[in-house]
Amino acid sequence: MSIPQSGGGPIESRDQLAEYLESGCKPVEDWRIGTEHEKFGYCKDTLRPLPYDGPRSIKAMLEGLRDRYGWQPVMEGDNLIGLTQGGANISLEPGGQLELSGAPLETIHQTCDEVNEHLREVKSIADEIGAGFIGLGAAPIWTHDDMPMMPKGRYRLMTGYMGKVGTHGTQMMYRTCTVQVNLDFASEADMVKKLRVALALQPLATALFANSPFFEGKPNGHKSWRSRIWRSLDDARTGTLPFVFEDGFGFERYVDYALDVPMYFVYRDGKYIDALGQSFRDFLDGKLPALPGEVPTLSDWADHLTTIFPEARLKKYIEMRGADGGQWRRLCALPALWVGLLYDQSSLDAAWDLVRDWDLETREALRVAASVDGLQARTHGIDMLTLAKQALEIAEAGLVARGKPGSGGMVPDETHFLNALKDSVETGQTPADELLTRYHGDWHGDLTRIYAEYSY
Repeated sequence: MSIPQSGGGPIESRDQLAEYLESGCKPVEDWRIGTEHEKFGYCKDTLRPLPYDGPRSIKAMLEGLRDRYGWQPVMEGDNLIGLTQGGANISLEPGGQLELSGAPLETIHQTCDEVNEHLREVKSIADEIGAGFIGLGAAPIWTHDDMPMMPKGRYRLMTGYMGKVGTHGTQMMYRTCTVQVNLDFASEADMVKKLRVALALQPLATALFANSPFFEGKPNGHKSWRSRIWRSLDDARTGTLPFVFEDGFGFERYVDYALDVPMYFVYRDGKYIDALGQSFRDFLDGKLPALPGEVPTLSDWADHLTTIFPEARLKKYIEMRGADGGQWRRLCALPALWVGLLYDQSSLDAAWDLVRDWDLETREALRVAASVDGLQARTHGIDMLTLAKQALEIAEAGLVARGKPGSGGMVPDETHFLNALKDSVETGQTPADELLTRYHGDWHGDLTRIYAEYSY
């Protein structure tokens, strides 16, 4: 989750909220790619999650990365809760999941190099303290009681609130991991088309990257349990945003939606002030019970936008949020998929043609089917495997059209980053299918084998 925002003066007019989103518009030559991914840390001898403190811990990981590789510390009170370097940051999810939020980079070659370097740094520190890291969509064995809580005020507030608004919120917070990519838009019209395609095709990403078939020590009946969790978390701030597909959608309509999402907190002087369930509309009028008489700043608005969790999220860019965390090749494949679909106009138009006739019922049914059946999903006349083939063809054409070379010009474009997804389509097997085959086969039901064989 996000590091607190800073800067920005008081909001004097509601117009500033839409202007904040609109300020993300960039010319094509300035579009960038920001890749984020989370992974679970564990103690190699016990296979239990890393605590925050101690010689073998999340804090020890952060200190090692700081001291050896020059990352700058991010503190909350006396606690080291993140790192920053060169436009990238490392942060902590509630249960200690370690997240890299990458710098905005021009090509997938660069963002993949960044991921690889980060994992190399993490492994070098983890090996020394007896820790390991694994990329999965959900913790396969640990229970809620097994999980530590990171010392962040935001998470203390959210943990108590989740049980009031849904049934699976703390599962999401403490026992899931994702990989995301953040992409730019040129104009309001470009944002609208990209966000519609992103929301409609997010179930495709869920299916292709499905990697959470186990929970609390056994198969859970879903290829992506992480995706299942999001459907019972908090209806006020999750989902597929049907209003995005309505005529007239734009920045102003997204502001209306965000204003109706109940608040979590206000961040002041290094502390999170409880504003759970309160209204940002009241905040604009100086009537927020948590801070009576105060009006929000633009950084408060930026913070509030980070507490909204739809399948694709609008800030000054668009976040793709439907994929399970996974192994290295898949961390590079996700940006390849979405850059190929969205960063070339012909490909974006072709992707929109794939989904433009789907109604709300179809989109919702596809989301459910993707979490249960992955690439084997079939619903409302849509075969997920066929859809995946069509989407990958479009994405590949988009990457060819971009023509961004790598390795000093030896690699002509970014299409090879799609190979992991092509393999899945050719075999019909997602990572979840592979894991289930191993579990029922040579693992003989021993899920502890997953750590030795699937860690970074």
